[in-house]
Amino acid sequence: MPKQIQSTITSGGELRLELAEVETPAPGPDEVVIRVEASPINPSDLGLLLGTADMSQAVASGTAEAPVVTAPVPAHLLSMQAERFDEPMPVGNEGAGVVVEAGSSDAAQALMGKTVAVITREMYSQYRVVHVNQCLVLHEGTTPREGASCFVNPLTVLGMVETMRLEGHTAMVHTAAASNLGQMLQKVCTDEGIPLVNVVRRPEHIDLLKGLGATHVCDTSSDSFTDDLTEALIETGATLAFDATGGGPLASQLLTCMEAAARVNSPGFNRYGSSVHKQVYIYGGLDTTPTVLHRNYGMAWGLGGWLLTPFLEQVGPEAAERLRQRVADEVTTTFASDYVMEISLAEALDLEHIAVYNKRATGEKYLINPHKNGG
Repeated sequence: MPKQIQSTITSGGELRLELAEVETPAPGPDEVVIRVEASPINPSDLGLLLGTADMSQAVASGTAEAPVVTAPVPAHLLSMQAERFDEPMPVGNEGAGVVVEAGSSDAAQALMGKTVAVITREMYSQYRVVHVNQCLVLHEGTTPREGASCFVNPLTVLGMVETMRLEGHTAMVHTAAASNLGQMLQKVCTDEGIPLVNVVRRPEHIDLLKGLGATHVCDTSSDSFTDDLTEALIETGATLAFDATGGGPLASQLLTCMEAAARVNSPGFNRYGSSVHKQVYIYGGLDTTPTVLHRNYGMAWGLGGWLLTPFLEQVGPEAAERLRQRVADEVTTTFASDYVMEISLAEALDLEHIAVYNKRATGEKYLINPHKNGG
């Protein structure tokens, strides 16, 4: 019987990860069955997979074919998971594979044998039944591995650029910029002539991004970070930032440096700070500590959250389809993803692998192949 990774948080305060055997239902008229061959482990997947458990205390049990991982959930974080107590939840937001069975409609039959990418839930499964409208047909010769990350990162990149334009900004800042997503964003900005300020966490990431055409790369570990960032903001005029870090003082630093740049570009005293609106959107949580703000950037500023699905709903189906098609056209170039490891469903529950992909470190992205080693 086909297998699927499921994550459960019990009301008693324990995370339980296991491989479950699940039936694959017959497809409806407008549905297809996909043999899932590749699904990435994105930071957005880890929130459901691991919840708020303390993985430093995780324990493995079960067998090699049917592994089980348990870990305690700290008492002060347990209430955040109350809505999912004692309910096994399938994991995996996106992936790609081959259509092996199709419903009776013409649209479904047209997908038979095609390699498709989908964004949906439960993709850490060997087989998945989805509606035809959820399928993005990949170009001939594109493999499931190449198309596995078609949605979350590429559409987030294009959504950031569209948000910049919709809100009247002309340049932007991106943090944790050496990630797969960050590299894609730099490629798009280089191609479209958009000034981009990249913020990274390690000096070795500077050369990586400059090799992709980056002009401005600021390293938070450098003693001159604040000065470097302010200078880059003066040169680019960037007043919009997307922050993947989330916690700590970085969002505040971005706003502070934007204000300093605005005052250089528009000198003159104003007791309420510059009139230039400065916006930071948090779209990730690499730093899980509280977001710390030091209010020294005037009154014309905003801090909020940004998520892909609400953005796509905002722009509407026609614009969303246009962005999806661009991703399909450039999935092996602009939007290509690199993976450090391809693992099976069972290997995804190995404690050593969990320790690596849970670090969410640059250059350590994992890909699950649900049929590797038989699953």
